[in-house]
Amino acid sequence: MYFDGYGYRGTSFEQRYQCFSASFIDKPHVETGDRIIMPPSALDRLASLQIDYPMLFEFRNDAVERVSHCGVLEFVAEEGMIYMPYWMMENMLLQEGDLVHVKNVTLPKGTYVKLQPHTKDFLDISNPKAILETTLRNFSCLTTGDSIMVAYNNKKYYIDIVETRPSNAISIIETDCEVDFAPPLDYKEPEKPVAPTKGKEQAVAEAIEPEAEPKFVAFTGTGRRLDGKSSNYQPQPISSAARPSDVKQSGGSSSSSRYGHSQQSAGSSSVNGTRRSHGKLVFGQNAHRNPNENPKEASKESKQEQPGKEEPKFQAFSGKRYSLRG
Repeated sequence: MYFDGYGYRGTSFEQRYQCFSASFIDKPHVETGDRIIMPPSALDRLASLQIDYPMLFEFRNDAVERVSHCGVLEFVAEEGMIYMPYWMMENMLLQEGDLVHVKNVTLPKGTYVKLQPHTKDFLDISNPKAILETTLRNFSCLTTGDSIMVAYNNKKYYIDIVETRPSNAISIIETDCEVDFAPPLDYKEPEKPVAPTKGKEQAVAEAIEPEAEPKFVAFTGTGRRLDGKSSNYQPQPISSAARPSDVKQSGGSSSSSRYGHSQQSAGSSSVNGTRRSHGKLVFGQNAHRNPNENPKEASKESKQEQPGKEEPKFQAFSGKRYSLRG
C-alpha cells in the first residue's frame, strides 16, 4: 500500500531521498551532530506507524554499499529531499543531490565504545573528556567504522568509531556508556636514547694509553763522585715511554758498569779529559791521573785547573820522614 503517493509501504518506513548538506538550508548547528532534516510527509507516515522512540534511521548508499545510522532533528525539508551534516556525506561517499535509501530501525542501547582520534592534537585539549561528552549529546547513535566530527575552539577534530557494544550500531540516548581511547593515528612512540659510540681513534688511544706509561724507569738519578767532589755529569732526559734497554745505550760509558758506583763514576768522566777503562774502580787522589803522565805534573795541572777548590784535609804519606836511628 502507498501513502500519499510517496511510496510508503506496510508497517515500516522506507523511502529514497535526494541528499544535500546542511549549508543549503542555512542551519549550521546541524553539523555538530548526527541528526538529519526530513520532509513533513515523513512525519505523517511515522506518526501512523507503531515505531519505537527515539526515531532512528538506517541510510544506505547503494552505489558503494555504505551503511550508517542517524536520528532526526526536524521535518521542514522540501518534499523528496533531506539535509544532513557534511561529515556524514563524506562517510557515505555522497555528493550533493545523490539518492540515499532511508529506513527506520531500532538499535540497542550502547554499553561500550572505543574511539580513535585522527591526530594527537585532540589530546592536547585541556579537558577532552568534557568536550566529547558535550558533543555526543547531539548524537543519537554510533556505528562501527564511521568517523564523527568534534568541533572545538574553531577547529574540527575527526574521531573514528573503532568498536561498539553490544552491536555494530548502538543508541547513546539516555544510557551509560563506557568510553575507551585508542592511540591517535599519527602517534609515534618516543625513540629510546642511544648511547654515543666511541670513535675508532678514541678506542685505539684508550687501549694504548696504559701501556705508554711504565711504572718504573731505571737509571734516571744523578751521578755522585766517591771522593766527595762535585760531578759535571748531567744525565740525559729520558722519555717516560723509554725501555731500560734504551737507557743502557745512552749516557756514554755508564752502561758498561757492573755496579752502581762504577756507573756513576765512569759516567762523569775525568776532569782532565782523559779516558778511563770501563768497569774499573779507582780510589783516592790518583782517580784523575793518567797512568802515562808524571805525578808531579798531574798534581800541578790539577791545581791550575781547580784554583778555587780547597786541598783535601788528609793526604796519605804526606808527613815528614824520620829514621829509626835517630
